[in-house]
Amino acid sequence: MTRLELLASCAFSLALLAGTASAQDLQDRTVPPPPPPPQAVASPSAQPADEDQIDFSAGSLEYDYEADVVTALTDVRMFRAGQRLRADKVVWNRKTGRVVASGNIAVTSPEGDTAYGDSIELTDSLKDGVIDNMLVVLERGGRLAAERGTRQENGTISLDRAAYTACSVVSSDGCPKEPTWKVTAVRVTYRPDRERVYYVGAQVHLFGLPSIPLPKFSHPVGEATASGLLSPTIRYDRVNGLEVATPYLFSLAPNRKLTVTPHVYSAVLPMMQANYEQLDELGAFSVTGYGTVSRRSDDLASGFNSSTEQAFRGYLDGVGRFQFNENWSLSGSLRLATDRTFLRRYDISNADRLRTTAALERIDQDSYFSLAGWATQTLRVGERQGMQPVALPEMDYRRRLQENVLGGTVQLHVNTLAIGRKAGQDTQRAFASARWDLRRLTNWGQEVTFTAFARGDAYNTSDTAATRIASYRGLDGFHTRAIGALAVDVRWPFVGAVGNGTQRISPRLQIVASPRIKNLDIPNEDARSIDLEDSNLFALNRFNGYDRWEDSTRATYGFEYALDLPGFSATANIGQSYRLSDRVAIFPSGTGLSDRFSDIVGRTTLRFRDFVSFTHRYRVDKDSLAVRRNEIDATVGSRSTYVVVGYLRLNRDIDELEDLQDREEIRVGGRVQFARFWSAFASGLIDLTDRSDDVFSVADGFDPIRHRLGVQYEDDCLTLGLTWRRDYRTTGDARRGSSYLLTLAFKNLGR
Repeated sequence: MTRLELLASCAFSLALLAGTASAQDLQDRTVPPPPPPPQAVASPSAQPADEDQIDFSAGSLEYDYEADVVTALTDVRMFRAGQRLRADKVVWNRKTGRVVASGNIAVTSPEGDTAYGDSIELTDSLKDGVIDNMLVVLERGGRLAAERGTRQENGTISLDRAAYTACSVVSSDGCPKEPTWKVTAVRVTYRPDRERVYYVGAQVHLFGLPSIPLPKFSHPVGEATASGLLSPTIRYDRVNGLEVATPYLFSLAPNRKLTVTPHVYSAVLPMMQANYEQLDELGAFSVTGYGTVSRRSDDLASGFNSSTEQAFRGYLDGVGRFQFNENWSLSGSLRLATDRTFLRRYDISNADRLRTTAALERIDQDSYFSLAGWATQTLRVGERQGMQPVALPEMDYRRRLQENVLGGTVQLHVNTLAIGRKAGQDTQRAFASARWDLRRLTNWGQEVTFTAFARGDAYNTSDTAATRIASYRGLDGFHTRAIGALAVDVRWPFVGAVGNGTQRISPRLQIVASPRIKNLDIPNEDARSIDLEDSNLFALNRFNGYDRWEDSTRATYGFEYALDLPGFSATANIGQSYRLSDRVAIFPSGTGLSDRFSDIVGRTTLRFRDFVSFTHRYRVDKDSLAVRRNEIDATVGSRSTYVVVGYLRLNRDIDELEDLQDREEIRVGGRVQFARFWSAFASGLIDLTDRSDDVFSVADGFDPIRHRLGVQYEDDCLTLGLTWRRDYRTTGDARRGSSYLLTLAFKNLGR
């Protein structure tokens, strides 16, 4: 498109801006900024550059000897000590040092900021002066405009009746437009040494309309971090009433900052929030704390009606990681709350358990070492805090031997763990294991893997009677256990062309032999939530921890399929196992592994470009073909408009184990962009469980848990949104009801 055609297409936009673009013209100027001067080739005899020397070029030059006035015409460029000027005409009075430039003026500072104007009066240092119809485009983002401005020698710019914006002033098709927001003020001062803009008598204009008066304030430009107010949060819910939270950032150092946020409510006492963050050469950490005084319900079953005294309530949340060298690191997290409903009542988190951790790790190419500990705080109704485990410590060491042993690789593993409970069972465990794997490819293309595994365990446990579920207890006292297994795994891939792509079919057979061991004599701390699925079908041990071992001889068979076409891919696997012995298994009934033939499990994944993603995981009963596990995750759409659906159904008919309850739920979410910068979004979680799935369930088969619905505007410099959220469950003083959140964030203003 030619410049004439572009001006014609933008004529309507220019007409709309004609009435407002006079004293505070934020639009781009036609003249480009002056380029850096050409670098001279240095020679050994060259003298250092004189900072007072001015280099210039022009189409023509006139000199008045009597007045000592130099007049440069036609594309004049002047350079001095990093200052650059470009104009149509420059008149330089060498006696007074006064420089007057006119016509398509652009002056660039050493920091990269460029000032435009109709005429400019400077000193011969080019560092200070007065500019008419001034526009300053900041290198760090944003622009300032005024009818007249003064530029001082230190780079400070003072403007009267000025405007500032960090928004784009042109549309997507290149036409001028009013910025989404701008700040107008009686006086504006820009300090490049502080990377900050100061206002007196200011007002924020949003979508062209005056809105927020700000008599006196300042803000950083670009990515600078400086002390000051951040964007406020406005929320309303039925428990706390109207909430206004206004964070204030204290920039303590370039690598340290403290953010203090008072939360003021219309229905309850205020709450204080503080966040401290620090980054140095070893790593970073962040600590956040909340504190307030309010009534709380310790009897969660009584709802909001239980009467309690005012009490201090709060929450600590910290995380950090330090990397001492390429191998050693230290990481940890801190999560503690004063009571079980504080996080939900003040809409901080929906977590039902809080975990505090610490881990010292060493990782290299062939080994891994970890010394870790953790503690858990329960926020669940009906769970006793005294039954929550504290692990202090767990030591884990793994090493892969570089030398081949009988042609294969060997991995060594040592682990120790101590678990204590204030009012429950205590367990100490230690084991050492070795695993040998040999992988070979036959002449026919089969991939064959031979595995040998051996492990020795030592356990000591006490207070087993405190554990309600008998199969988790084990026996009091000290016990040892030896584990061994031999396995062979054969995979035979067949690959061929299909259209413009390829497909692969891979039958697979695995045989595992393991002698019977003392499983139930040992406590079960980490292998409780067992469920057969495609990810553990061919595992050497299909329990998900160390405390239980699948001691049987079995054959596992299945096949994998993969199809790759331009823009489309599909993968699938399916399989089943058969236990050769007929003795009773230690797997609970309903897990799909309790009989000689296991249930059938599989996974299907489909992808179509970046538009469709579909994953289906399932477990089918071997006898009735009833679906015992049905899990679907699907995403359809683009980044701006999409729908996400998640569905889970666990139908295992297990009533006696707390970790294996049946469950059915659906998760939906989506976003629709109905204009260039406008979008609507929604999400919801619904419990579909009823008494036919779980005899202890109080759900009726369609029990919404929470949902969210909102609308948002977001462009290059503004985020504006309104969200409605509703929780359908009451726990103590965290009552069911609706809450509303207003989000307003300006680029470079409180961000």
